[in-house]
Amino acid sequence: MADVYTLLTLPSTSSAFSALSTRINVVEPGSASPPRKVARLDADSDSASASRPKTHSAGSFSAIGASLELKVFGAPIKLIVDTRGDNDFRLVKQNCRALLARGTHEKLSTSLNDIYRACQSVVLVYGKGEGIYENVKIELERCIGGLSSELLGNKSQDTEWLIPFNDACAWFEKQVGLLQSSLAYLDRVYVQSKKDLPTIRRLAFELFAREILENASIMQRLQASIRSWIETPHKLRDCIPELNRHLFNHGQFHVIFESLYMKLTHAFYVNESNEFVQNAKNTATDFLQHCNQRQVEEEQRVDAILPSFVKEEVLDTTYRALLSGRLDWLTKGALGGLMEQKKEKQLGIMYRLFARVDGLKVLCGAFKLHVQITARDIVKDVERDEDMVHRLLEFKSFLDRLVAAVFVDEITVHPVEPMKSPANAGPSSAGQGSLTKKVPNKEFSYALIDAFQSGFKARRNKPAEMIAKYIDRAMRKGQKGKKDEDFQAELDAALGLYRFTDDKDVFRTFYHRALAKRLLLERSASDDFEKAMLKRLKERTSLYILLTFNLASIVSTEYDPEFGMGDHMFNDLALSRDTMREYIEYRSRFGEVAQASAQKLSVMVLQRSFWPFTSRTHDVDISSSMQDELTKYHNFYKNKHQGHKLDWDHALGTATLKARFKNGEKELSVSLYQALVLLLFNESPELSFKEMKTLTRMEDTELRRTLQSLALGKKRVLRKVPVGKDVNDDDTFHFNLDFTDPRYQVHINSIQVKETAEESKRTQSSIEGDRKHALDAAIVRVMKARKELYYEQLKTATIDAVKSHFVPEVNMIKQRIQGLVEQEYLRRDEDDMSLYIYVA
Repeated sequence: MADVYTLLTLPSTSSAFSALSTRINVVEPGSASPPRKVARLDADSDSASASRPKTHSAGSFSAIGASLELKVFGAPIKLIVDTRGDNDFRLVKQNCRALLARGTHEKLSTSLNDIYRACQSVVLVYGKGEGIYENVKIELERCIGGLSSELLGNKSQDTEWLIPFNDACAWFEKQVGLLQSSLAYLDRVYVQSKKDLPTIRRLAFELFAREILENASIMQRLQASIRSWIETPHKLRDCIPELNRHLFNHGQFHVIFESLYMKLTHAFYVNESNEFVQNAKNTATDFLQHCNQRQVEEEQRVDAILPSFVKEEVLDTTYRALLSGRLDWLTKGALGGLMEQKKEKQLGIMYRLFARVDGLKVLCGAFKLHVQITARDIVKDVERDEDMVHRLLEFKSFLDRLVAAVFVDEITVHPVEPMKSPANAGPSSAGQGSLTKKVPNKEFSYALIDAFQSGFKARRNKPAEMIAKYIDRAMRKGQKGKKDEDFQAELDAALGLYRFTDDKDVFRTFYHRALAKRLLLERSASDDFEKAMLKRLKERTSLYILLTFNLASIVSTEYDPEFGMGDHMFNDLALSRDTMREYIEYRSRFGEVAQASAQKLSVMVLQRSFWPFTSRTHDVDISSSMQDELTKYHNFYKNKHQGHKLDWDHALGTATLKARFKNGEKELSVSLYQALVLLLFNESPELSFKEMKTLTRMEDTELRRTLQSLALGKKRVLRKVPVGKDVNDDDTFHFNLDFTDPRYQVHINSIQVKETAEESKRTQSSIEGDRKHALDAAIVRVMKARKELYYEQLKTATIDAVKSHFVPEVNMIKQRIQGLVEQEYLRRDEDDMSLYIYVA
C-alpha cells in the first residue's frame, strides 16, 4: 500500500503528514464509498466520473464551497527524524557568511577543520551540495557588493587610492582561499559532477571581475591612479608590484595595467622625443645618449616593480616612441662624427638602439655611404698620395673592429648533447648550459667590402699602384724590431686592400718592378719574406662568408701565373752568383791581380722575359777601366753560352767608391750613375751641368735626378752654384771637401731606386697598352668560340674574360671591338648592326 508521503506532493515549506504513514479516503458529498476503498484522485480516471458533468476540477473544492475530508485509519506511526544534516548545513552556511564578512564582528563559530567535516557530511551523506553552492554564491555576491561600495566611497586621491584597492583585493583573495580549502568537498564532488559549473575560486573571481574590475567607476579611478604614478614620481611606487600581482591573479593584468602602461609610456616618450629634437641646443649625439639613459631607467623600473615577462615589450615601446621618425636624422647627424672620432662604445649603443626598432637597414646604408665617401676622399687626395695606403689601413682596421665586435648580434647557443646508448640514456639536458654568443652582422661586412671597392674606383689605377709601393717600402725597411707575426700581419693587411681594387694588373706590374729593384740593388730586408709574399700572391684569395655562429672566412686558392715571375727572378739571381764564382775562378788562372780585379765586379745575368725592364736604346759612357772588366766578363759568358745575347743596362747598377775629404776618407755606396758623375771630379774640381752631360752622355732627366741626389739631398758630396732647389742648365758643381758624416761607410740614396713620376707615367702607359692587347685577345677568343654575338653579350663575355686582371671601361671595349672590325677580325651583320660575326 502506498503511504501519504508518496501519494501527495506538498510544498517544501509544509510539514503536513510528514510524520504519518497511512492510507486515506477521499469522501465527497453524496458519495457512499466503501470505507477501505482508495479514493480516485483523478476525477476523470473512471467511466463514472467521466460521465459526470465537468463543472469543476478536483482542486477547486474551496472555490465552490465544497470540502475535502481526509480520514486516517490505523495507529499513528512514529518517525525518527535525523537532524544532523540540518545542523551541518547551518554550520557551513553560518561560517561562509562569517568568512566573507568584512568590517563586521562576525567570527567563525568553529574551526576550519570542523567546517571541512561538516561540508563533507552535507555533500557526501545528505546530498545537499546544491544548497551549499547556492548559499556560497549569495554570500560572494553580498561580499563583493560591499567591497565595491567601500572602494567607491573611499576619499583617497591619485595613487593613494591604490592602497585600499590592494587591501580589498588581498583580503578577498585570502578569504576565498580559506573558503575554497574549507569547502573542498563541494568542489571535488558536487561541482565536478556538474558540467560547466565553476569552482568556488573561479566563481568568486568571476563575480569579483564583473562587479569590481568591470565596474566603470572603479576602473576610472584605478586608471587615474595608475596614470598618476606613471606621470609623476611617487613615494607609493611599492604598491604597484602588489597591484600587478592582484591583477595577474584575476587574469586582468594585460587588460587593465599593461595596455594602459604601454599606451602612457608611448605617449610620454613621443612627447619627450619631440621636445628634445626641437631644442636647438641638442644634437643627434646628445639624443643617442639620452635614449641610452632612458633605456637604463626603464630596465631598472621594470626589474624593480613590473613582471619580468613585460620587460622586452616595455623596452620596445620606449625605443619605438623615442626613435620613430628619427633614424635618418640620427644617421646623418651622429654616425659620421662618431666614426671620425672612433667612438666605438657610442657606435655600439647606436647599433643596439637601431636593432630594437628594426632600423639596422637604415644604419647599414648610412655606414656603407660613410665608408665609401671616406675611402674615396683618401684615394682622391693627390697631395697625400704617399700616405694613402697608411690612412686606408688605419681606417680599415677601425672598421674591422666595428664589424667584428660592435656591429654584432647576440644569439643563444645550446650545446650539442652527446649521443647516448639506450642503456645509458638519462634525463635530457636540453636547455641547460646555454651560452650567449656575439655574431657579427654579415650585412655590415658586405657593406664594408662594397664601400671600399666603390671608393677605390674613384681614382682608377692609383690605389693599386700605391699598395704595391707600400709593400715595397715595407720590404725594404724590414721588421725593425717587430715580431715575425706582427710584420706578417702588416703585410697581410696591405694585401687585404689589394683585394678591393679591380686593377690587379696595375698592382702586379708595379710590384714586379719594385721587387726587381729590391733584388738587384740588394735592398730587400729578407729573402724569406719576399718568397713568402710571392707565395701568398700566387694564391689568389677570395673571401666568402660562412654563416654559422661566427663570421669566418674560407680561402679559395687559385694559382695566379702572373706572380710566378718572382720565382724566375730568384732563379736568375742564384744562377748569376754561380756564374760569378766560376768567372772569379777563371780569372784566377791569370794571376792574383786579375782575380782581385774580377772580385770587384758583380754581374747579374737576367732573362728579359722574367724581369719588368724594357730594352734601353741609349745608355751612358762608363770609364775605360769599368768597360774593360765588362768586356772580359762578356767574352767569358759568350764562350760558356754561345746562343745567348747580352745587353748591358747600367740604370740599376751600383758602385762603391773611396773618397777623400778634409776630415778623412769615406767609403761611398752609390748608384752607377752617381759613381760616373763623381768620378768626373777626379779630373776637375769644378764642372758645369753641360760639361757633365757631354762627358757621360746621360739623358737629361737622368742627369738632373743624379745631381739632385748628390748636391741637394741629405748627404751633399757636391755643392751647386748658385744655390737652389732645381738643377738648371747654367749651374756649376764643385766637389765638397768639407763633407762630414759620423760613419765611415756612407750610403747616398739614389732617386733611381724609387719609382719617379716619369717612370710611373711610362709604367701606366705600358699597362694601358697591355690592356688593349688583352682585350683584343679576349674578344677574338670569345668570338672564335661563339661565332656570332650581339654587342651586349660580347661586352659581358669580354669583361668576364679579363676581370681577374682588370675591369675594363665600356668605352675601351667599344673601341677595341671597332678596331677589330677595321682589322677584319670581326664584321657587323648587314641587317642588324648590333650583331657581330667572327671572320675566320
